[in-house]
Amino acid sequence: MSFVIKCMDCGHTAPYFPTSTNCPRCNSQWREAEYDYDTLAKTLPLQLPGRSFDLWRYRELLPVRNPNATLSLGEGGSPLIQAVNLGMMLGTPKLFIKDERQGPTGSFKDRQAAVTVAALKEAGITEMVAASTGNVAISYSAYASRAGIKLWAFVTSLVPAMKMREIALYGSQVVKVTGSYDQAKQIASEFARQRNLYQDLGARTITSIEAMKTIAFEIAEQLTAIQGPASSNGKDRAIWRTPDWYVQAISGGMGPLGVYKGFRELKQMELVDRIPAIAAIQADGCAPMVHSFKQGLETAIPVNTPKTRIETLATGDPGRSYTLLRERILETKGTFESVTDEEAFRAMHALAKMEGISVESAAGTAFAGLFKLIRAGVIKPTDTIVVNCTGHTMPAEEFILGNNWTRDIEFPAKKQETPEDGLLAALNQIAPNRFPRVAIVDDTAEARRLIRRILQSQGDFTIFEAASGKEGLSLIRRELPDLIILDLMMPEMDGFAVMDALRADQKTAEIPVIVATAKELTPEEKNRLGAQIQSLMQKGDFLNDEFLEEVKTLIK
Repeated sequence: MSFVIKCMDCGHTAPYFPTSTNCPRCNSQWREAEYDYDTLAKTLPLQLPGRSFDLWRYRELLPVRNPNATLSLGEGGSPLIQAVNLGMMLGTPKLFIKDERQGPTGSFKDRQAAVTVAALKEAGITEMVAASTGNVAISYSAYASRAGIKLWAFVTSLVPAMKMREIALYGSQVVKVTGSYDQAKQIASEFARQRNLYQDLGARTITSIEAMKTIAFEIAEQLTAIQGPASSNGKDRAIWRTPDWYVQAISGGMGPLGVYKGFRELKQMELVDRIPAIAAIQADGCAPMVHSFKQGLETAIPVNTPKTRIETLATGDPGRSYTLLRERILETKGTFESVTDEEAFRAMHALAKMEGISVESAAGTAFAGLFKLIRAGVIKPTDTIVVNCTGHTMPAEEFILGNNWTRDIEFPAKKQETPEDGLLAALNQIAPNRFPRVAIVDDTAEARRLIRRILQSQGDFTIFEAASGKEGLSLIRRELPDLIILDLMMPEMDGFAVMDALRADQKTAEIPVIVATAKELTPEEKNRLGAQIQSLMQKGDFLNDEFLEEVKTLIK
């Protein structure tokens, strides 16, 4: 299905490519995907019955041209659970929980990571940067590892160590910033700019918003299955149901922005007849959107020093996300609300004891907000309500990772220097001018990807790849890497011929080589190699400690 990217400021449309983050006409970073809704209104309902109930069920409405099924971890398709006991306690019998804890890494951010990584993989991108308060980095780490993409995860020192360990467990590089989440985002942005890497831009990331809208698609289908169709649209097609209220805790606002877009698209295709009211809930100690909304402001006043123990909600400066979300909330007759940390923790207890559902504190914030809005009479007893239970993550044991799994940055204290000077000084702690350089020469793409992933999980390597002996020889002469990992069995120019050419050239003769082969070598072949190589490895040994130690030794 074709789609275009439309600028939200000037209306210009352009094709989609992940690294193209600005409008070609006005340079705005605020753009969104548009599809052929007239055609999809006719074709999509006919195709859905034969499809699995997961995120890719709605593939024609996602910005991935050819979804790669091998990257999927089972994202999407989370259950919609009726909260019978809690609903009875609150006097709201039509209360439902969208249980996003059941995503692959236990968070609704799995949707964002699945779609974004699929788009990056399709575009051939192999390295990315993301700033996170925990769940985003965990989700991205899981999907990036599956796709062979190196992730630099910038997290604040307030993120629990168990979440940092889980990020590191997937092979991502954890960069711990002693500072606020907004400062971590600044450092991540500068790091990505310096190295020309793809960066997740939160609500400005097209794939993120597109992924979140699948929550709306699923809710509409699930409510229809539970409560029956809302009506008929006069075209022999039943209208899907929507709730009266969609409730979610927010940090940067991406989730509700995406969910709103999902319901808007369903309405545009005449599959639903309305968009639900949105209730966006923040923690009192970091509630710039709530405070600004209640003052009638169109632009959020930042919170420079968040004072909440709910670290996943500690975005002090939401930027334009607030302005957009405010428009959506006013349109749907929704609201912003905030609750204390203690109210969120009490809601967690209530939900666990009433419904048997244990949630993270951010999800507890959403339920505490729900309680507050019901008590205030904003949400009525007869309303159908869906609360996004955004996540519940499990810790990675510290001893599994060993030492040196994180790098620490202390954000510079304010001085007379410019903000850019401060960022550069901080980055110098983690980004030396020269990383170890490794050339991988192998005619099998899967083998190159595996070697790349192993190396990336172990350290900061600049990696070059070649798919043939001839291409590899040219690359080595041009780049002069610190180490070569060379496949022996390649067509036309095999590894033996490459070795001969390297040793005959004074500039390349001393570069250490690890020879990789998928078969047992004959005595004659081993004799031919002789003393020319540093190590001979079977490809089945790539996951053992000997290979990793060999690489570390050779690049010292």
